[in-house]
Amino acid sequence: MGGVSTAERDRVPKQDRSRATRQRLLEAAVACLAEHGWAGSTVSAVAERAGVSRGAAQHHFPTREDLFTAAVEYVAEERSTATRALFPEGASGDRRAVVRALVDLYTGPLFRAALHLWVAASNEDQLRARVTELEARVGRETHRIAVELLGADESRPGTRETVQGFLDMARGLGLANLLTDDTARRERVVTQWAALLDQTLA
Repeated sequence: MGGVSTAERDRVPKQDRSRATRQRLLEAAVACLAEHGWAGSTVSAVAERAGVSRGAAQHHFPTREDLFTAAVEYVAEERSTATRALFPEGASGDRRAVVRALVDLYTGPLFRAALHLWVAASNEDQLRARVTELEARVGRETHRIAVELLGADESRPGTRETVQGFLDMARGLGLANLLTDDTARRERVVTQWAALLDQTLA
C-alpha cells in the first residue's frame, strides 16, 4: 500500500520526467568531461552515470557534440544564476567580494569541463563552430554580470577594457589552478585586483 501505483506514476507529467532526465544527463556530462576529458567522455559513459539508457540519452541529444555543448552551456547558466544569488541586494560597493566570486567561476568543475571542450574543439571542425558560438555567448553574459556587480560605468573610456582585462586575468588564475592548488597566490591577486578596480572604476 505504501508504493506508488502505475496510475499515480502515469499522472506525473511526461514533460516533467523528460526535463528531469535531460538535467541528469547534462550534469553527468559536465562531471564526466571535468574528470575524464573529451577522449574519456562518451555518450554511454554519461548515460550510465546519469542512470538512464543510451537510447534515452540519444533521444535528448542525438550526437555527442549536442550533449557536451548543451551541458557546458547549462552549467554556465546555473553558475551565472548562482553568482547573482550571492549578491541579491547588489554588491554594495564590496568589490573584493565581487572579484573573489567572479574568480571562483573559473576555478570549479565547469571551467575544467569547458577547457576540455575547448581543446577538443581546436582539433575538431564540427565542434569548433558550436563551442566558439557558445563561448561568445557565455563571455558576453559574464561580462554583463561583472559590469553590473562591479558598478562599472562603461560610458567612461577604458572601463570596458578594464573589466575585460580583469575577466581575462580570472581565466588565467583558473588555468593556474588546474595543476596545483593556487589558493594562497590567488587570494593575494584578488586583493590587488580589487584595489586596482576601486581606483580605476571610482
